[in-house]
Amino acid sequence: MPELGNWLLWLAGLTTAYSLISLISGIRRNKEGAALIASGHNAALASGILLTLAAGLLFYNLAISNFRVEYVASYTSRELPLFYKLSAFWGGQQGSLLLWAWLLALFTMAVLLIYRRKNLPALPHVTAILMGILLFFNALLLFVAPPFELLHRVPMNGNGLNPLLQHPAMAAHPPLLYLGYVGMAVPLAFALGALLSGHRDDTWVKNVRRWTLVPWFFLTMGIMLGARWAYVELGWGGYWAWDPVENASLMPWLTGTAFLHSIMIQEKKGMLKIWNMVLIILTFELCIFGTFITRSGIISSVHAFAQSGIGPMFGVFLATSTAFCVWALVRRLPDLRAKNQLESMVSRESTFLMNNLILLGATFAVFWGTIFPLISEAVRGVKITVGAPFFNQVNVPIGIALLALTGIGPVLAWRRSSPENLRKQFAGPLLATLVGMILLWVLGVRHFYAFITFIFSIFVTATIVQEFYRGVRARRQSHQENWLTALARLLARNQRRYGGYVVHFGIVLIFVGIAGTAFTTHLEATVSAGESFAIDHYQVRFDRIHFGNDAAKQWMATEVSVWNEGKMVKSLRPEKRLYLTHEQPTTEVALHSSWRDDLYLVLAGYDEEKQEATFSAYVNPLVVWLWIGGWVMAIGTFFAMLPLTPESKQFKTSQVKKAPRRSPRVEKRKRSVAAMV
Repeated sequence: MPELGNWLLWLAGLTTAYSLISLISGIRRNKEGAALIASGHNAALASGILLTLAAGLLFYNLAISNFRVEYVASYTSRELPLFYKLSAFWGGQQGSLLLWAWLLALFTMAVLLIYRRKNLPALPHVTAILMGILLFFNALLLFVAPPFELLHRVPMNGNGLNPLLQHPAMAAHPPLLYLGYVGMAVPLAFALGALLSGHRDDTWVKNVRRWTLVPWFFLTMGIMLGARWAYVELGWGGYWAWDPVENASLMPWLTGTAFLHSIMIQEKKGMLKIWNMVLIILTFELCIFGTFITRSGIISSVHAFAQSGIGPMFGVFLATSTAFCVWALVRRLPDLRAKNQLESMVSRESTFLMNNLILLGATFAVFWGTIFPLISEAVRGVKITVGAPFFNQVNVPIGIALLALTGIGPVLAWRRSSPENLRKQFAGPLLATLVGMILLWVLGVRHFYAFITFIFSIFVTATIVQEFYRGVRARRQSHQENWLTALARLLARNQRRYGGYVVHFGIVLIFVGIAGTAFTTHLEATVSAGESFAIDHYQVRFDRIHFGNDAAKQWMATEVSVWNEGKMVKSLRPEKRLYLTHEQPTTEVALHSSWRDDLYLVLAGYDEEKQEATFSAYVNPLVVWLWIGGWVMAIGTFFAMLPLTPESKQFKTSQVKKAPRRSPRVEKRKRSVAAMV
């Protein structure tokens, strides 16, 4: 059965190569190449089916613990639960590369099935670009990292999955990140397809928005789940360490966010055409860069794979694909001149542009801090480590500036904002911010960055509430509806706009959660059974300790009681485990979470002679809002991605019907109400 997997991969590689050659030949023959293009599209679909079968076969071999397959023996064991056996698919080098290729093939199939009957002129170019990327990953699976390689001597049991990866968040985190990384190939293909096909209109921008939003959504959720895993599994009290692989996932998220904002300007005003091409190329290449540093072995990270010969191949592909993208862009530069120019610095366009510049500044800071140790080692022979203080010092002010723009940009008018408009839009939010400042000062918030973050969080929240309120009020007045009906139909009519506001509110909650780290309390305490220690407003009593073992691991688990203001609130069980196969100790964190803070307990050690346990305890204020903010962002993004409702389509159609002439003042008032509802 595993031999079939190798045949499936060979057939997938051949059909991918045939698809690429047929598409290029068909494109060069213009109208006479229609048959070749159709054949290339069919081959692309066939490649997707073959890779799906290969992926299914690897899942099957993992599930049945077929240790004839070297990959299965390396990353699973008989005692491993089925859930983690299946998640071992992306636990190693070969499986994760197969996942990359399989997801890319699925994305390509989706593009073909959606656009094949719509006569999209650039579709052959789009498919050819996706096939070119897929061919590279097929070559890796065939010649460098075959996932179905067989062992000559079949072991009785496998090595098992790394204990750190045996967590639900880590089971979901890698495939979500891959969906983000791989999905960014689709908007890149649409952009390059528009360049190579010579179509000068902005059709590709309208097609690409949702294709960018989907991978951006998965990338967001992947980053959030990775942070959650680091928080509950690694036992250091935090969730983001500016690890190089963490940084590699953040950089394309930053540039992808910039792209999603700037394509709105191109869609509405015909501006920033070259800028948008650069942004989507940069986003995809950063995805490849992240994959490269994860697999090259050039950086040390708990997330990275061991050093292998696959790194240089990724480096060559990164350089080649970048050169090709730059060539395609330079070739069409004269066709990318903007139709309009920025009319005022006090406008939505200007704030979106400023947002882009700040996001790129953050990207460069993270990129420089990530690669500087490599540069220092290559130039001076000494590897200088760039730690969290550098990243925090640079990125905290950048993040606060982005938070402020999140509230300013959406309420400004397109083209230019008049003084009357500024007063009307900002009077309410500024008043709410002033009240919030006074309240924060009374409550004793003195940490500078935390204070500024809370202030801007209040401001952004006030602007979002104001936008919802004005939209609902305008609809009630024009349609005589109650508040709930007006809200529901307002959201249905403009899912994109109000979904964006929900995403912005999720970002506010994340910033609130991050600002809470300024008030973190940490304590290490050594106590005997029955003794207590205090940290912040909690009292923690060590009750007893248990020892145990099973076929996979040994453990010692403590039972502790948590008291708050004289009342017992929870019993917790921090543990230490030793997995026998890997001889690797792990920490099982115990958490008590509330809207106010988290009590985070780690069993640091146990002295059997003195019968004393040492605990590392943290109180992390407001951290729960970080996770809530992530889910709010997910809801807003999902809402913005939904297909237009029939009412929304009818509304957009009614907007283009010719209306009777009215006075300029009446027209201005009508447009204002229509924009809200």
